[in-house]
Amino acid sequence: MTRFLTRTLSNRGARARSRVQRGFTLLELMVVLAILALLGALVGPAVMEQLGGAKVKTTNVQIKDIERALDMYKLGVGRYPTTAEGLQALVNKPGNAVGWTGPYLKEMPKDGWGNDFSYTFPAANGNFEVKSLGADNAPGGEGENADLSNIKS
Repeated sequence: MTRFLTRTLSNRGARARSRVQRGFTLLELMVVLAILALLGALVGPAVMEQLGGAKVKTTNVQIKDIERALDMYKLGVGRYPTTAEGLQALVNKPGNAVGWTGPYLKEMPKDGWGNDFSYTFPAANGNFEVKSLGADNAPGGEGENADLSNIKS
């Protein structure tokens, strides 16, 4: 009987110890959180830079698509839309556009940051200009905030 009690009590103690040893200590959790924060601080900026670069590439592709649509418009109508008619002339027929066979775009795209493109005809080079003001949606800027245009300076 004594042997049974001793064995039962020692088994209970072993089970209690194993329950305590299964969890993580506060120190271990803090170390893991510190490592995750360090990884986030190192990797986060690189990921954000890649996202910004993707938005620039997307915007440049959209500018090329708008250029093609404007060329198709010119083939049909015989001229590019005026600045007043704007890029909407690619989606909806302007009143005086004889030969319009559009829509040349399903809908007006937004730039990579969700802003509208600007359109000028005639531009400084005598042709048209399709322009995005970049991430900050303001003239000028550098990096992701730089203006993007079909006219290369």
